[in-house]
Amino acid sequence: MPSEHWTHPEPGDGPAAVAAQPSPEQVIAGLRATSEGGAELTQLLTPEGERVASPQFDRYVDDIDAEALKGLYRDMVLVRRADREANAMQRQGQLGIWVPLLGQEAAQIGSGRALRKGDMAFPSYREHGVAYTRGVDLKEVLGIFRCTDHSGWDYKAHGFHPYTIVIGNQVLNAAGYAMGQKFEGKVGDDDSEATICYFGDGATSQGDVHEGFVWAAVYDAPLVFFCQNNQWAISEPTERQSRLPLYQRARGYGFPGIRVDGNDVLACLAVSRWALEECRHGNGPVLIEAFTYRMDAHTTTDDPTRYRLSDELEEWKLKDPIERVRAYLARGGGADQAFFDQVQADSDAFAAELRDYCFNMPEPPPDRIFSNVYAESTPLLDKQREEFLSYMDGFVGAGEH
Repeated sequence: MPSEHWTHPEPGDGPAAVAAQPSPEQVIAGLRATSEGGAELTQLLTPEGERVASPQFDRYVDDIDAEALKGLYRDMVLVRRADREANAMQRQGQLGIWVPLLGQEAAQIGSGRALRKGDMAFPSYREHGVAYTRGVDLKEVLGIFRCTDHSGWDYKAHGFHPYTIVIGNQVLNAAGYAMGQKFEGKVGDDDSEATICYFGDGATSQGDVHEGFVWAAVYDAPLVFFCQNNQWAISEPTERQSRLPLYQRARGYGFPGIRVDGNDVLACLAVSRWALEECRHGNGPVLIEAFTYRMDAHTTTDDPTRYRLSDELEEWKLKDPIERVRAYLARGGGADQAFFDQVQADSDAFAAELRDYCFNMPEPPPDRIFSNVYAESTPLLDKQREEFLSYMDGFVGAGEH
C-alpha cells in the first residue's frame, strides 16, 4: 500500500497521515512534493525557457510580445544587480543590514507589473523588485537599511506602502485598506481598484496573517494575498510549518488559492492579473503561493550554510528566473547578444548610481526623527522635540550638526 503524504499531499493523492510521528516514507513524500512544486503548479515558461500553453492563463499575457518580455527581463536584471550591490555595501559597512531577494525576481516583477496605478501594494521587507515596478526610487529604499529613513517615498502617489518589519503585520493593514476600498464602492467593474499584500512562507505561521484571511474573506475584500514561498523561513523549511501546500489553506477561509511557479515571470504576471481581476469584480480575496527559492541568506545577519545543503541551492540555480527568459528570447530570436550586453551595462550603471548615492548620503539632522510622525504636529510632540534637541546640544561638538 502506498504511503500517505505527511507534509504536502496534493489533491487526489490521499489524506495526510494521522500518526503523530511520520514514517520515513511519509517524510520523503512530503519533501518531494515541496521540491517539485506539485501537479497544480501553474507554469508558462519552463526552466529551459520553453513556452507552455495554458488554456486558463494565456489570455492574461496575450499582450506580452517579445518586446514586452524584453522589458520584464531588463527589470529582473536591474533589480538583481541592485540587490547584489546593496548586499556588498552592507558587507562594507555602508548599510546596517540588507534583505536579499536573489532568486525571487520573477515573483516580484511579474506581480508588480500586474498592478495598475490605483492599486495599493503592502510589502514586507524584501519587496525591492515590487518597489521598483511601482516607481519607487531604490535610493529611498537604501535609506531604510542605512537607518536614515523609515521610508522616503510618497506611498499614496506610488501605490506602495512603507516596508513592514514585523512579520505578517502588513496583512492586517492590507486587509483594512482593501475593506475600505469595498466600503467606498471602488469594487465591481474593470476600472475598479484592488490591493495586493506580500509575505513569506514563514509569515503564514503568524496569527496576523490568519486574522487578515478571516476579515478579508468575511467582507469579500479586493485583496490578493501574495505568498512568496521561498522554502525557508530563516532556518525553518516549509514542511516544518504546514502539512498542506500553502495555497490550499485558502479553502478553509472560503476563497480560492493557486500555486504558481515563482521563478516564471510570465506565469506570475498572468496569475496576478487574473487574481487582481477577480478582486476588482468583487470575487476576492485570492491567495497566490509563488513557489520560489531564496538563493541567498535570509538577511546579511544570517548564515544559511548552517541549516541547508549546497546541493539544494545548486538544484534551484538551474531554475533561475532570469536565465529562462534569456533562453526563451535567444532561442526565438526575440533578442540578440547586443541587447543582453546593453542590459548588463545598464544594470552596472544602475548599481554604480546606487553606490555613489549610498557612499555620499548626507547624515540626517537629529530632529529628523520627529518629521512626519503626524500629518500636523502636536504640542506634546513639539515639547519632546525641544527637549531632545536641548539634550543633544549638551554634547561636545553638537554645534557641528
